[in-house]
Amino acid sequence: MHDYDAATAFLGEWGRFQRLVFFLLSASIIPNGFNGMSVVFLAGTPEHRCVVPGGANLSDEWRNASIPLELRGGQEAPSRCRRYRLAALANFSALGLRPGSDVELEALEQEPCLDGWEYSRDVYHSTIVTEWNLVCEDNWKAPLTTSLFFVGVLIGSFISGQLSDRFGRKNILFLTMAVQTGFSFLQIFSTSWEMFTVLFLIVGMGQISNYVVAFILGTEILGKSVRILFSTLGVCIFFAIGYMLLPLFAYFIRDWRMLLLALTVPGLFCIPLWWIIPESPRWLISQGRYKEAEAIIQKAAKINGIPAPTVLFNTAEMQDSKPQQQQKAILLDLFRTRNIATITIMSLLMWFFTSVGYFGLSLSTPDWHGNAYVNCFLSAVIEVPAYVIAWLLLRSFPRRYSLSGTFFLGGSVVLFIQLVPAELNVLSVGLVMLGKFGITAAFSMLYVYNVELYPTLVRNMAVGATSTASRLGSIIAPYFVYLGAYDRFLPYILMGSLTVLIGILTLFLPESYGNPLPESFEQMLKVKCFRNGKQTTGIRSSKESPKSLITPL
Repeated sequence: MHDYDAATAFLGEWGRFQRLVFFLLSASIIPNGFNGMSVVFLAGTPEHRCVVPGGANLSDEWRNASIPLELRGGQEAPSRCRRYRLAALANFSALGLRPGSDVELEALEQEPCLDGWEYSRDVYHSTIVTEWNLVCEDNWKAPLTTSLFFVGVLIGSFISGQLSDRFGRKNILFLTMAVQTGFSFLQIFSTSWEMFTVLFLIVGMGQISNYVVAFILGTEILGKSVRILFSTLGVCIFFAIGYMLLPLFAYFIRDWRMLLLALTVPGLFCIPLWWIIPESPRWLISQGRYKEAEAIIQKAAKINGIPAPTVLFNTAEMQDSKPQQQQKAILLDLFRTRNIATITIMSLLMWFFTSVGYFGLSLSTPDWHGNAYVNCFLSAVIEVPAYVIAWLLLRSFPRRYSLSGTFFLGGSVVLFIQLVPAELNVLSVGLVMLGKFGITAAFSMLYVYNVELYPTLVRNMAVGATSTASRLGSIIAPYFVYLGAYDRFLPYILMGSLTVLIGILTLFLPESYGNPLPESFEQMLKVKCFRNGKQTTGIRSSKESPKSLITPL
């Protein structure tokens, strides 16, 4: 919208109005940080064992020996899901026999935890796992809870853009904030796991929608130079700040219902923002509401202390300058030629496995050595330098090598974890942190790189497709963490190997650094192995291409 940019150039790039919008919209992302990762503590699984009821008529010696030992993490530990059959133990106890010397325990019959479980309160006082006994035969429900949250994120990412296009950025921003806050509050009163999970799915829809619409609103209001800073550092770092607040809340509030209440309260502080954050003037113009757009620009000029022209927009000229109807693209256009099909398939794999690595490492913090709260805090802190490094790499270095280098860093150090001796716990945590650093930096750079690879006609569609791949990766990520119950190193081996694999794939993609954005299929850069090959026919092109708004999903 060239005429809009020219008409509002007098405002400048970084006046008081722009600073206000930048920081308030970024601050609205903070609740997304702790809501997105809250399941780490809400669904934390403490150490547990079968309950041996007080009326079992067992001597103290037999009561202490009632839980069989199993090998876990290379060491023997009490079984979490089995106990020796109490009726047999009661007979041995009545006969005065002693466990181990008179009776061989390994030969005794076992039974499941028929009387429930007793949970350690060392780390968590109460979670949804302890509330509804999501352990043993029902232990699949905890990762499913997380996966369904990300299903909500997937649904929200589809509908948020369409809703904001129809009803306005500001209206949908505050509506989705209300959905996120309101349904988080309703979760406190959940009476079953099923009720909690359905509400959590809706929270996921609101969480991502709020993030997307805040990003769109910021990029439409702010000028070009500030827009880049807002989209790469503003929203990302404030998301990380929210993520950092999560373990602080959880450390002091160990009950899951009270923790949810505490995480809901900050959302109420966003209510006054309704009277401060404006609607997007670009959206108002697209709806033909020029007077409202002018009023917002004039108010911005007043805040910046700059006199505004009497007439900002010439309605006739603005309408005449609208681009003509463009040729519409379909999903199959992403696979129309061998070159674009290869780029699309490799991009989908990159987004899918990067999402698995990022969320897999983020959700596995309770399984690391040491304090779960400190580990989660460190996992959040490491994202800040990762975003800054990614921003610096994007400014000065080729995309392929920057991405491949961070993928190799993240994947290789995660693979090395299995080689660390058990006594060097600090080194293991350090390697996981370094892996999270590399994968987070790569994740943030993927947004920019993806935009630069595709022509205007299919750019938004390509971002939508890769975003879907990313959401699918986040949906299965909890099950990568779940594999740790069977082998502590298996999740890290899988995540590390897949991350190294996409680091290799990146080297075959074209280099977009320093090149103009492609406007047509003919202008697309070639995959390395196709550069000397002949391009297939049937290319659709577009002579006139409107500017596209790309959302980082």
